[in-house]
Amino acid sequence: MTITDQQPSDDPTEGATPGRVSHTLTGALVGLATAAAALGGAELVAGAARSFASPITQVGNRVIDAAPPWLKTFAIRNFGTNDKPVLIGSVMVLLLVFAIVLGIISRRHLTIASVGAAGFGLIGAAASIVGVGGAASAVPSVVGGVIAVFAIRWLATKAWDQEHAASTTATVPSSKSTTSSTSSDESPIIHKQSGELDPIVATGGSTPTRRAFLAAGSAAVVIGAGAATTGRWLRGRFDAAVDRAKVVLPKAAKPIPELDVASFSVDVDGATPFITSNREFYRVDTALEVPQVAVDDWKLTIKGLVDNELSFTYDELLDRKLVEADITLTCVSNEVGGRLAGTARWLGVPLTELLEEAGVQSDADQIVGRSVDGYTCGFPVDAVDGKRTALLVVGMNGEPLPVNHGFPARLLVAGLYGYVSATKWLSEIELTRFDEFDQYWVPRGWDAKAPIKTFSRIDTPAALGKIPAGEHPIAGVAWAQTRGIERVEVKVDDGPWTEAELKPVPNNETWCQWVIPFDFTAGSHNITCRATDSTGEVQTEERAAPRPNGASGWHSVVTLVT
Repeated sequence: MTITDQQPSDDPTEGATPGRVSHTLTGALVGLATAAAALGGAELVAGAARSFASPITQVGNRVIDAAPPWLKTFAIRNFGTNDKPVLIGSVMVLLLVFAIVLGIISRRHLTIASVGAAGFGLIGAAASIVGVGGAASAVPSVVGGVIAVFAIRWLATKAWDQEHAASTTATVPSSKSTTSSTSSDESPIIHKQSGELDPIVATGGSTPTRRAFLAAGSAAVVIGAGAATTGRWLRGRFDAAVDRAKVVLPKAAKPIPELDVASFSVDVDGATPFITSNREFYRVDTALEVPQVAVDDWKLTIKGLVDNELSFTYDELLDRKLVEADITLTCVSNEVGGRLAGTARWLGVPLTELLEEAGVQSDADQIVGRSVDGYTCGFPVDAVDGKRTALLVVGMNGEPLPVNHGFPARLLVAGLYGYVSATKWLSEIELTRFDEFDQYWVPRGWDAKAPIKTFSRIDTPAALGKIPAGEHPIAGVAWAQTRGIERVEVKVDDGPWTEAELKPVPNNETWCQWVIPFDFTAGSHNITCRATDSTGEVQTEERAAPRPNGASGWHSVVTLVT
């Protein structure tokens, strides 16, 4: 057939030029492959040294720090202990969207896309430096940013085929007609003279240029994934579980009797166990990546408004006279009826002894616990008065502290919510003043002092559960640490308050279990409970959200009787 050469058209949709969807798809592939290469490189470097940090983790930590209190409460309420994977996933999604946008931009504005890729590294580096790791922790982010710039420029060149577009445009005649023979199924390919890079992913057929881009993109993704996996494997060298497995805890100087758990528990299906296993114990903290503390490098410092600054290694703490205590720990984020509470047998050094050796100065009124990752708790000095248990904890339920719960050491003060007293991965105790230092949560809208409120919860029947008509136990737990529970009352629908049976407790620093039988008739029934502590204070009916100093209100459940 005869083909007449034509002048290049200004219509971007004319001929075989891919449309908007094709450009977007190609750009998305450029961005995603760039992100894979950059993140993989950063994770690989992060595995090279303990002082290095993953950019994703560091950015996530800064998001936690900057998030408004209502968002933290929402995350804990809706995701519970899965809030951290949700946050990491959200950061990853935002990063990938950002990468896709850069990939699309690279078609027309490769320089701008390169600057944006460099910004990936700068954001991660800034997030790392603001944390406790300093400049060293920013190295992986910087490396990731450099890789991102090189990757996006390399992949964009492959994707948009600038040289091919330019050479084709240069050979198009301006006005002459030419006759040539072609097969009947061939069509002319017309290129525009726009100065843009030409996309090749969606062009028909399998061309060397298209194959080169797909090979380059696939290589970036595969290498990035391999690097990230290798980096995570390398970080396993710093797994604190290895050190923990070598620890043999000494016996307490004065062991307390082994718990007869059956005597403290109600024998009811669905009731909470009196002792919470280490695996089931709740975990709420700000650490996206659990600190991996090397015992040989760890030490505890007591400083600030003290007469004698002290330091202890882990072995020196284990050599001291340790004590045991059964204590219920409660999270301030617990909603009415929530399950962010647990009881364990703790082993540790009495905090009173350490403070006596340090010599607390008279103007100190706050004890601040500082974690290896920079997190802080703060509670009153007069809370450590010998009337309640306050421990530097090294053991939990007969084992060294689990890594997730603060290995090698944490603080625990009975009767105070965890957010003011229970610093995990403890590295420092500082004596200071409330008017001079605000612990982590105070600037975020939580009270500086927060004694635990009297609280009760229905465990069974389950909310909106179905049970047959007849007699069934209503059971649950109640707590008022350091004060103890005097009684628990239950009412069904508009019936009278009826006192439940309380099971005995080993001390007034743990929760207690309660149970009461009730003869249910068919229909829907509303069950409510309330507790009274040993001081005579009745649990308030007034509902309050966890912020700023713990939730309050009676717990109610609706059960369906068939």
